[in-house]
Amino acid sequence: MPQHTPPDSADPLLAVDRSELDIDRKARAKRPMQPVVKEEAQKRLTNFNEIYLLYETEIACIEAGRCIQCPDPAPCQLACPLGNDIPTALRLTEQGRFIEAANVFRKTSPMPEICSRVCPQERLCEGSCTQGGGPNDQHVRIGKIEKFLLEYQYAMEGIPLGEVAPDTGKRVAIVGGGPSGLAVAEILRRKGHAVTVYDANPFPGGLLIYGIPAFKLEKSRVVEKVEQLKKIGITFIPNTKVGVDIMLDDLRKQYEAVFIGVGANVDATARFDGADLEGVYQAGEFLIRANVPLELQPPALAAQGKPDIGRRVYVVGGGDTAMDCVRSSLRLQMAHGYDLAVTCAYRRTEAEMPGCRAERENAREEGAQFEWLTAPVRFIGDEHGKLSAIEFVKMELGAPDESGRRRPIKIEGSEYTVPADTAILALGYWPDDTLGKTVPDLETHDWGLITADPETGRTSLTNVWAGGDAVHGPDLVSTAIRAGLHAAQSIHLYLMNET
Repeated sequence: MPQHTPPDSADPLLAVDRSELDIDRKARAKRPMQPVVKEEAQKRLTNFNEIYLLYETEIACIEAGRCIQCPDPAPCQLACPLGNDIPTALRLTEQGRFIEAANVFRKTSPMPEICSRVCPQERLCEGSCTQGGGPNDQHVRIGKIEKFLLEYQYAMEGIPLGEVAPDTGKRVAIVGGGPSGLAVAEILRRKGHAVTVYDANPFPGGLLIYGIPAFKLEKSRVVEKVEQLKKIGITFIPNTKVGVDIMLDDLRKQYEAVFIGVGANVDATARFDGADLEGVYQAGEFLIRANVPLELQPPALAAQGKPDIGRRVYVVGGGDTAMDCVRSSLRLQMAHGYDLAVTCAYRRTEAEMPGCRAERENAREEGAQFEWLTAPVRFIGDEHGKLSAIEFVKMELGAPDESGRRRPIKIEGSEYTVPADTAILALGYWPDDTLGKTVPDLETHDWGLITADPETGRTSLTNVWAGGDAVHGPDLVSTAIRAGLHAAQSIHLYLMNET
């Protein structure tokens, strides 16, 4: 985890030793948490808008004032993959200095308006807050305060363009426009290098556009971030898959450095009879068709329009992607006027589910059903090749497996069949192995993950770096950004002949 470096500022508040602040920490610890307001469940089912409402200014100040300003190093800051100076930002928020507070987050994060929405704060900064723990869990709502600050700044002055150093004459190619690639692109452009981003999709953003639903991350915020990057001089080349439309070796010859940030967005293979039936979706395709504006979708998917999923939907899986599919399905059913009938089938119990608890609570509020200790056996089609039923089997939990979770074991003779119109398989994602297959000297492992130095991102190729999910597998947006920041620093030193 990166260590905190104090912001470089003449503001005495930003340079203060927080252990010496004249505040009553015990009194702050007793202040009640300010609740986060969500759109009422029935109303939010009628659209794909973000469900969490912004704090009002007074409430944001009160909630920020609950921070007891732990002495350095603050636990919340240590738990943040980007090392955000959270206590300082909260102190400024408490004083109503919202633009300054927003800029504290911008000092360490190139995409705070996005991280504030999609980071699982309950597992990171908020989960480490000294106000948390216990049955009532009163941790400071850091993520919602950060979102408030960035939206306030946006309303007042838009996304600040920031400074760009004089041109160095060095050129860098970024392969993949997801969080890691965009982070590298921005940092290197601000250091004066010419940067070109190649992306296989019609629009950059990676999973920010093509994976995370709009009710969690408003697409316009990603579009606006890309527009900011264009304004500072970054070039984007869409609909271009490196390894297919252009070779990596060609980029290595054209550019002084190349960064690979292609993510890990290939749906895990479904080994079930009937998985190829009409009405059985992989999560990746389903989420694009259900959530992404048609003008941003790949043409082949855009031509099909939003899926008509019918009256009986089953989502197989237990992670955040499964909840994204469940909640998208509920909205599609509402739009078609169907009674809500969306069930998540998971082979373990809720205690073993790897996804965010808040997302399961949101799904329940919206009408989702859950079937625990349940796994599909096969998908059954009608005479037209369309899904009509699913055969499930009940499971029981055995000894823990390598993940530490108890292993699901099939209960013999417990099979049963249910009618179904749609099944969505949210079974996880694999890396795209295209580059590993087309570039023999690029070292890969574990089904196509790129081997790279964890501190610098350097690969087995002299002028090629890699980071994010393409290196460590599916993970958080903030960890992908962190990998990008490390790689950008290493690339800059290489370009400037420094060590």
